[in-house]
Amino acid sequence: MSDAGKLRIDKWLWFARVVKTRSAAAALCEDGSVRLNGSRVDQAHKAVRIGDVVTVALTGRIKVLKVVSLAERRGPFSEAQHLYEDLSPEPPRFEPPSPVAEREAGSGRPTKSERRDLDRLRRPDD
Repeated sequence: MSDAGKLRIDKWLWFARVVKTRSAAAALCEDGSVRLNGSRVDQAHKAVRIGDVVTVALTGRIKVLKVVSLAERRGPFSEAQHLYEDLSPEPPRFEPPSPVAEREAGSGRPTKSERRDLDRLRRPDD
């Protein structure tokens, strides 16, 4: 691993195993899902240096990573963990959804007006 210089952000995300492919890393950058030191990255060729903070918005979670080292190749996961320090906030605790429109067992089929009320509950935007 080289600790000097700079590296493209899409390569670093791929080396650090944040994403599975380099093209997926480039797509994240172009979508605006990556921030480098608080500013939005819109191109995959932006340079990452040691000490930079990279924020990545992935599906369902946000990763905040501080660049500790730069790599020369994509190594195993144990090696990739040494490239960054994870500053991500803890994920929110899972809370099961509240039973909003449950009917009592044995209450039978809903009437037409009850069904419309249930539809209004499920789709409040209409």
